[in-house]
Amino acid sequence: MKKSYILALSLIGAAIILLISASKDFSTYSSFGSAAKSGGLVKLVGHLAKEKEIYYQPEKEANYFSFFLTDKDGVTKQVILRAPKPQDFELSEQVVLTGTMKEDIFEAKSMLLKCPSKYKDEEIYIKSTTAL
Repeated sequence: MKKSYILALSLIGAAIILLISASKDFSTYSSFGSAAKSGGLVKLVGHLAKEKEIYYQPEKEANYFSFFLTDKDGVTKQVILRAPKPQDFELSEQVVLTGTMKEDIFEAKSMLLKCPSKYKDEEIYIKSTTAL
Protein backbone atom coordinates (compact mmCIF):
# COMPACT_ATOMS: atom_id res chain seq x y z
CA MET A 1 0.00 0.00 0.00
CA LYS A 2 1.11 3.52 -0.68
CA LYS A 3 2.06 5.80 2.16
CA SER A 4 -0.63 8.30 1.13
CA TYR A 5 -3.37 5.61 1.50
CA ILE A 6 -2.10 4.65 4.94
CA LEU A 7 -2.01 8.31 5.99
CA ALA A 8 -5.54 8.90 4.67
CA LEU A 9 -6.91 5.81 6.45
CA SER A 10 -5.27 6.82 9.72
CA LEU A 11 -6.74 10.35 9.43
CA ILE A 12 -10.21 8.90 8.80
CA GLY A 13 -9.80 6.58 11.81
CA ALA A 14 -8.74 9.49 14.02
CA ALA A 15 -11.74 11.54 12.84
CA ILE A 16 -14.13 8.68 13.66
CA ILE A 17 -12.66 8.30 17.15
CA LEU A 18 -12.93 12.06 17.70
CA LEU A 19 -16.58 12.11 16.62
CA ILE A 20 -17.47 9.18 18.87
CA SER A 21 -15.84 10.78 21.91
CA ALA A 22 -17.45 14.16 21.17
CA SER A 23 -20.90 12.62 20.70
CA LYS A 24 -21.03 11.79 24.42
CA ASP A 25 -21.36 15.54 25.11
CA PHE A 26 -24.26 16.03 22.65
CA SER A 27 -26.75 14.51 25.07
CA THR A 28 -30.21 15.90 25.66
CA TYR A 29 -31.07 17.67 28.87
CA SER A 30 -32.45 15.57 31.71
CA SER A 31 -34.94 16.40 34.41
CA PHE A 32 -34.51 15.75 38.14
CA GLY A 33 -36.57 12.55 37.81
CA SER A 34 -34.48 11.05 35.03
CA ALA A 35 -31.27 12.18 36.74
CA ALA A 36 -32.25 10.24 39.88
CA LYS A 37 -32.99 7.13 37.79
CA SER A 38 -29.76 7.26 35.79
CA GLY A 39 -27.46 7.57 38.80
CA GLY A 40 -24.69 8.91 36.55
CA LEU A 41 -23.50 12.23 35.20
CA VAL A 42 -26.31 14.17 33.46
CA LYS A 43 -26.97 17.63 32.04
CA LEU A 44 -29.89 19.50 33.53
CA VAL A 45 -31.49 22.74 32.39
CA GLY A 46 -33.81 24.97 34.37
CA HIS A 47 -34.28 28.35 35.95
CA LEU A 48 -33.55 29.72 39.40
CA ALA A 49 -36.37 29.32 41.94
CA LYS A 50 -36.16 32.91 43.18
CA GLU A 51 -38.70 32.39 45.97
CA LYS A 52 -36.39 29.82 47.65
CA GLU A 53 -33.21 30.39 49.64
CA ILE A 54 -29.82 31.01 48.03
CA TYR A 55 -27.05 30.05 50.46
CA TYR A 56 -23.54 31.40 50.04
CA GLN A 57 -21.34 32.52 52.93
CA PRO A 58 -17.78 33.02 51.65
CA GLU A 59 -16.44 33.89 55.09
CA LYS A 60 -17.37 30.37 56.32
CA GLU A 61 -16.79 28.32 53.16
CA ALA A 62 -15.95 30.09 49.90
CA ASN A 63 -16.44 27.00 47.75
CA TYR A 64 -19.95 26.05 48.85
CA PHE A 65 -22.90 27.50 46.97
CA SER A 66 -26.46 26.19 47.31
CA PHE A 67 -29.67 27.23 45.56
CA PHE A 68 -32.95 25.79 44.24
CA LEU A 69 -33.57 25.10 40.56
CA THR A 70 -36.84 24.39 38.74
CA ASP A 71 -36.32 21.96 35.84
CA LYS A 72 -38.17 21.74 32.52
CA ASP A 73 -40.85 19.53 34.14
CA GLY A 74 -41.57 22.10 36.86
CA VAL A 75 -39.89 20.12 39.66
CA THR A 76 -37.85 22.19 42.12
CA LYS A 77 -34.85 20.68 43.93
CA GLN A 78 -31.83 21.90 45.86
CA VAL A 79 -28.53 22.19 43.97
CA ILE A 80 -25.08 22.26 45.54
CA LEU A 81 -22.09 23.61 43.61
CA ARG A 82 -18.68 23.51 45.24
CA ALA A 83 -17.47 26.75 43.70
CA PRO A 84 -17.90 30.46 44.46
CA LYS A 85 -21.23 32.11 43.64
CA PRO A 86 -21.04 33.90 40.29
CA GLN A 87 -21.66 37.63 40.17
CA ASP A 88 -25.23 38.56 39.13
CA PHE A 89 -26.36 34.94 39.55
CA GLU A 90 -29.88 36.10 40.43
CA LEU A 91 -30.21 37.77 37.00
CA SER A 92 -29.66 34.56 35.05
CA GLU A 93 -32.42 33.52 32.66
CA GLN A 94 -31.41 29.90 32.36
CA VAL A 95 -29.02 27.59 34.22
CA VAL A 96 -27.39 24.49 32.69
CA LEU A 97 -25.88 22.07 35.22
CA THR A 98 -23.73 18.98 34.82
CA GLY A 99 -23.69 16.63 37.80
CA THR A 100 -25.40 13.79 39.65
CA MET A 101 -28.39 13.30 41.93
CA LYS A 102 -27.50 12.22 45.45
CA GLU A 103 -30.69 11.36 47.33
CA ASP A 104 -32.84 14.49 46.96
CA ILE A 105 -30.02 16.96 46.17
CA PHE A 106 -28.33 17.61 42.81
CA GLU A 107 -24.53 17.80 43.18
CA ALA A 108 -23.35 20.02 40.31
CA LYS A 109 -19.90 19.53 38.81
CA SER A 110 -20.21 22.56 36.52
CA MET A 111 -22.70 25.31 35.81
CA LEU A 112 -23.35 27.43 32.71
CA LEU A 113 -25.45 30.59 33.13
CA LYS A 114 -27.33 32.28 30.35
CA CYS A 115 -27.63 35.90 31.39
CA PRO A 116 -29.63 38.70 29.81
CA SER A 117 -27.63 41.54 28.37
CA LYS A 118 -28.58 44.83 26.81
CA TYR A 119 -26.75 44.07 23.57
CA LYS A 120 -26.22 40.29 23.43
CA ASP A 121 -26.67 37.13 25.44
CA GLU A 122 -23.76 36.29 27.69
CA GLU A 123 -22.81 32.87 28.98
CA ILE A 124 -20.85 32.34 32.18
CA TYR A 125 -19.21 28.96 32.84
CA ILE A 126 -18.36 27.88 36.38
CA LYS A 127 -16.56 24.64 37.24
CA SER A 128 -16.66 22.98 40.63
CA THR A 129 -13.47 22.84 42.65
CA THR A 130 -14.00 19.22 43.70
CA ALA A 131 -14.28 16.10 41.58
CA LEU A 132 -17.41 13.96 41.80
